Formats: sequence, C-alpha cells, structure tokens
Amino acid sequence: MTVQRRRRIIKRQRSSVGLALVACISFLAGMTDAIGLMSMGDFVSFMSGNTTRASVALIEGDVARGLLLLGGLMAFVIGNAAGVIVSIRFRPHAVLLLVSVLLACAALSANREALAFLLLIFAMGATNASVEQIEGLPVGLTYVTGALSRFGRGLGRWAMGIRSTHWIIQIVPWLGMFAGATAGAFLAREAGDLALWVPSLGTLALAAVAIQIPRRWQSRYIQHR
Repeated sequence: MTVQRRRRIIKRQRSSVGLALVACISFLAGMTDAIGLMSMGDFVSFMSGNTTRASVALIEGDVARGLLLLGGLMAFVIGNAAGVIVSIRFRPHAVLLLVSVLLACAALSANREALAFLLLIFAMGATNASVEQIEGLPVGLTYVTGALSRFGRGLGRWAMGIRSTHWIIQIVPWLGMFAGATAGAFLAREAGDLALWVPSLGTLALAAVAIQIPRRWQSRYIQHR
C-alpha cells in the first residue's frame, strides 16, 4: 500500500468518525433544546430566536424576561469561550464531560427555572467547541441555520456546474438536531423534569466513546487559531 493511499484511507476514516460524532452531539443538543423550550418556554441553543424574544419582551415591558434572555446570550458566549479553553487545554472529549455535568446541574435545579435556563444555555455554548470542523470544513452543533445556509449555497454552486460535494456534510447536524428535538419533545411530555437526565447521561456516554478517538484525530476537529 502506497503512502498516499494510506493517507486517503486514514482521512476517510477520520472524517467518518468526525461526522458520526457531529450527528450524535447534534442529536443531544436538539434533545436538550426541545426539553428546554417545552419546560421553560424559551430556546437554550437558538440565540437568534432569543435575541428577537429579548427585544420583544423589553418593548412590551416584560423587563425580567428580557433581562433573563440577555443574560442567556451572555451565558452562551461565555460557554463557547469555556468550551474552547477546555478543548485546547485538555481534549475535545473533555468538553463533553463538562457539558454532561452542566446538564446534570440543570436537572437538579429544575425548580429554579432561571438558574436551570442559564446552565442549559452555558452547556449548549460549550458544546460547540467539541467539534468545530471536519477536514477544514466548518460545522455547527447546537444551531443549524448556518449549516442549512451552507448546504443551500453548495447546492446552488452544484447546480451551476461546480461539482464539489463537500457541502453535503452540512445536512448531518440538521438531521441529528431534528431527530434529537423529536426525541426531546417526547421526553419532555412524558417525563417532565426528569427528561434532562437523558441528555446528561447520553453526553456522558458519548464522552466515554469519544475518549477512544486518537488524540491526533481529535486535534483535527478543533480550530487552533
């Protein structure tokens, strides 16, 4: 086997593992978002929506709700920063361990809605640092607007004769989030406050799997600049 062929095989395997990880993380993010939305009435990963909701709340005089949503936006940004620090200082799978702990804390704080809301948003922000790219192509984990936009633009270029198909992978996080949100909605309806334990334990299990991924592969899933 030539060196080039071996490199192509390793690249294909690395990409497949990365996409599987993206699908699983997006599934858990979608589940968490659906549970948060149904139990608290606001998104925990869709910050564009919460920005609009905060503006509307403030204009309508619901200052408490508006300030909570603005606090959620700050928690999301800080969560992203914390996730990057953990992924670079340790390894990306450590981000999943952090997210699992945060989700468990949110589940334990279910009777303190504001605190649980902020913990969930912080967790979703951190999640985005667990996988940032697949072979140099950016991917989103807790939000899919960007992924759908990149998918649509890739489809447009393909229709115009540009035959690169790298854009196809952008549908993976959307599929994961859609499936996870469906499962999360069912859990929220059937299990109530206990539903949050499912994504917490699921993320813990995924971290146990991700720790088996070679360090060199994991380093390719995050941005270093």
